[in-house]
Amino acid sequence: MPVVLGVVLSRVDLRGVADIAGRLPRPEPVSEGSVAAVREIIDAVRAEGDAALARYTEQFDGAVPSSWRVPPAEVGAARDCIEPSLRAALEAAAESIAEFHRGQASKEQTHNRQGITIRSWDQPVRRAGCYVPGGRAAYPSTVLMTALPARSAGVEQVALCVPPDSDGKVADVTLAAAAIAEVDEVYAVGGAQAVAAMAYGTESVGAVDVIVGPGNVYVAIAKQLVAGSVGVPAAFAGPSEVVVVADGTVPAEYAAVDLIVQAEHGPDGLAWLIAWDPGAADEVEKAVARLLADAARRDDITATFERSGHTVLVDGPEAAAEVVNFIAPEHLQVMTEAPGAVIDRVQNAGAIFRGPLAPASIGDYVAGPSHVLPTNGTARFAGALSVRDFTKPMHEVSVDAEGLAAVGPHVAAIADAEGLEAHAQSVRLRGIDDKVQEGTENE
Repeated sequence: MPVVLGVVLSRVDLRGVADIAGRLPRPEPVSEGSVAAVREIIDAVRAEGDAALARYTEQFDGAVPSSWRVPPAEVGAARDCIEPSLRAALEAAAESIAEFHRGQASKEQTHNRQGITIRSWDQPVRRAGCYVPGGRAAYPSTVLMTALPARSAGVEQVALCVPPDSDGKVADVTLAAAAIAEVDEVYAVGGAQAVAAMAYGTESVGAVDVIVGPGNVYVAIAKQLVAGSVGVPAAFAGPSEVVVVADGTVPAEYAAVDLIVQAEHGPDGLAWLIAWDPGAADEVEKAVARLLADAARRDDITATFERSGHTVLVDGPEAAAEVVNFIAPEHLQVMTEAPGAVIDRVQNAGAIFRGPLAPASIGDYVAGPSHVLPTNGTARFAGALSVRDFTKPMHEVSVDAEGLAAVGPHVAAIADAEGLEAHAQSVRLRGIDDKVQEGTENE
């Protein structure tokens, strides 16, 4: 069992251990009770529409807005209400995010072979729904990190759902970000009920084609449950996670504050320190305790550390990478003398931050890639939210006489083998036997 050190982190010593995965603390699985509770909310919203939204919003947020949709004039006015320095920061972040995601947009491609031409392109969905958390804090950055990739993909309509505060309002800074990102509709509704509303539509909230955005475990479960009725990225974008790898060559405070950065999002997250120098681990833990003493969100940070805060001692960079790959964390920060020794072996991580001057907070706000990242182990098969999450591949096929003559007999042969007479007839009626005969005579 891990031995508790100090106040916040527990220690797991894997030095000399061959079966690392077998000794690591495992994250708690999503409970069946949580899934059942979310399914009940979704079914109610699907059946009752706005009435269910009102009931759950009052229950979970303590207020029901006078109108589910925030008036467009109020959204636009918010941009001028916030502090000029904050507006400038949001606009700078928006420019960086939009530029990065415009670079992801694919170009139309054409492929020709034996008289068959394939034209393929990525078709944006018509309508995207973005979920932005609220309640504990306002997250204008998440507005930008969800809406701007959608805009860069060419989505026609972008709708945003965000939980209202106790007065039934959405924070001005969130609305300002929506205006900067040119969001079309903002709705003051959150939680699993917002996901259900976007998936199936209500009297006030129009259904969308794709739902994206992070949230608590209930929001993440809701997206999984509506997948199939609406497009949902493969990543489980739930409570925040960070793994910091440090070897003592970087100030301990850097590693400590970066553990705290993600932990301050609140409980249910994950914050792990990996080190192969016990002295370096000791120094980071002491720095965590010092910084935590004056932290504004000390209760949230402590709750995360108590639930899933660990220091893991390993034999070296290779073993550190093995631990990382097992966890598949949302954020990975490598602050070591030779970061490549760890990073080059990492296969599973949502976003990697290399070196002492690249805290995850840079990625949270201004680097460019979306900060909506895979959590709960889904970085094993999923990555950051991207333009691709708002598009679907489409193609068209055109065939000339040469192409029909070349492939028609193959189509007929395979169709005959499968017993699909009409499939074979569809090419034979077009005269493939004659075309084949003509080609033979011309030779």
